[in-house]
Amino acid sequence: MRIKLEKLVDDLVSIITPAYNAEKYIKDTITSVINQTYTKWEMVIVDDASSDNTNIIIKEYRQKDKRIKLITLLKNQGVANARNTAIQNAKGRYIAFLDADDVWEKEKLEKQINFMKQNDVYFSYHDYKLLDLSTNKEKIISVPKQLDYNNLLKGNRTGSCLTVCLDRKMIKDIYFPKAKHEDYICWLNILKQDSIVALGLNKTVGTYKVGKKSISSNKLQSAIWNWNVYRKSQNLSVLKSIYYMYFYVINGIRKYT
Repeated sequence: MRIKLEKLVDDLVSIITPAYNAEKYIKDTITSVINQTYTKWEMVIVDDASSDNTNIIIKEYRQKDKRIKLITLLKNQGVANARNTAIQNAKGRYIAFLDADDVWEKEKLEKQINFMKQNDVYFSYHDYKLLDLSTNKEKIISVPKQLDYNNLLKGNRTGSCLTVCLDRKMIKDIYFPKAKHEDYICWLNILKQDSIVALGLNKTVGTYKVGKKSISSNKLQSAIWNWNVYRKSQNLSVLKSIYYMYFYVINGIRKYT
C-alpha cells in the first residue's frame, strides 16, 4: 500500500492483527502487545465479521488502552483483505504482524526495532517458538541470518507473520494477495521488486501456535499451495519450481521434526 512518508509517524509501530472467531486466544494476543517494553505502538485489529465474542473482547481492551484500534467488517472477506485493510489505516513508519492466536515476548518490539535501526535494515524477522496445541510441545525455530529473493524461494523461512517487521521508509508496497500462502507471496514480492535483503534477528521473541486443523499442519495441502506460489504467483518454470520445491520439502522436514 503506498502511503506518503511524511504522513507516517516516525518510531511508531503499527501492529497488524486480523481476527476471525478468535475469542479463545485474542486476550493473550492483545495482552502480549500491551506488555511490550517498547511503548510507541498502535494495534490495528480488523475483526473479519466474527460470529463469536471476538468483537466484544477487543472493545473491552480498547476501552482500557486507546492504542488499540478496531475495524469491524460486516462481511467475512478473508485474512488477506483484513491485513490490507489494517495496513491502509496504519499510521506507523514500521509495520509488524501478529495474528489473533499468536503471542510476543515483552521485549519483542524493543529488540527488533533496535536491531533494524542498528543494522539499517528495512525487512527483519526473528527466531520463534513453534507450539503444537495438540501435544503442547514447543520447538525453537531458528531463522537464517539473511534472506534475498532467491533464498526465500526455498521456503518461507521468515516463519509466521508474527516475526516480520517492515520499515515503510523504504518498502512502499505492502500488499497481501487473495491467495493461499498470501504472506509468503507478499514477502517474495517485496524482496523481488525492491531488491531488498532481509535480515534475521536470532532472538526467540514470539510464539506461533499450530494445531491439527490449522493450515500449517496440513503438510500435503500446504505443499500444493507452495507449488502454486512458484508457478502462478512468481511465474517460475516447471524446472525451477521443482528445484525450489526440493528445498521447501527439506526445510519443512527440519521445521516439524
